[in-house]
Amino acid sequence: MPIELPLSTMSVSEKVQLFEQVWDDLCKQSGEIPTPDWHVAILNERQRQIENGTMSVSPWSEAKERLQKLGK
Repeated sequence: MPIELPLSTMSVSEKVQLFEQVWDDLCKQSGEIPTPDWHVAILNERQRQIENGTMSVSPWSEAKERLQKLGK
């Protein structure tokens, strides 16, 4: 079933809100979604980079705030 969304007219903030709604719904069904091997490999590499100090992360609340400011 194709779903058409007015993405070109949506602000970044609206898109983030949409993403959060979809993500929240997917989390309710997380046991049904297999994790692909390539995803595990990327996560392992990122963890290695964080541990050796070549990469840093932000809490989701901070990242979300930065994204919302971009949309204004």
